[in-house]
Amino acid sequence: MREDGAVPRVVDHDERRRQIAEALLVVAARDGHESVTSRAVAKELGVATGSLWHYFDGFDDVVRAAAAEVTRRTDERIAAATAGLRGLRRLDALMREVLPVDARTRAEAHVVVGFWGRLATLASTPDGATPTLATWQDGIRESLDEAVADGELRDRTPTDAVMALLRSITYGQQVVEVTEPQDATAHLAVLHSILDPWRR
Repeated sequence: MREDGAVPRVVDHDERRRQIAEALLVVAARDGHESVTSRAVAKELGVATGSLWHYFDGFDDVVRAAAAEVTRRTDERIAAATAGLRGLRRLDALMREVLPVDARTRAEAHVVVGFWGRLATLASTPDGATPTLATWQDGIRESLDEAVADGELRDRTPTDAVMALLRSITYGQQVVEVTEPQDATAHLAVLHSILDPWRR
């Protein structure tokens, strides 16, 4: 208890880290990555810049946490969108959460692509690359296996190769969206071009 008799507010450390990461994402989406600084993030939160370092060892750690937050949000959306689905329906729902096909995923693409250069310089640290991993690759693999088992895709479908291509376009189409914006039909056409040769 404080001297004035008030009980100090307990701050959830993990929640505060997430709030800081989210503030970085807001600044990046609204003002561009060139405007992302510790001062800008602190201003967005309405706190002193020095208070950030109670939760992070440095600004590179904030960047990592923000990238991980994007992945966490995507994982949550995928779980909700694919619930109760299997095979190609599940795969289509999953890919629509990572390809830039609507306002939310297009904005996310701009934020994510902007992170890559900065994250690449952190790759020498033990967890430097972790936030950028496609954690949904297991979902892609399982969906393909289900599609083969259900007869939606041919028995001889090279599922490992198809999965690698699908994972690649989750990154590649984000870059396309940032450098040469496309409508949803164009992004989805790339997905279909990979799957169509193997459909029954």
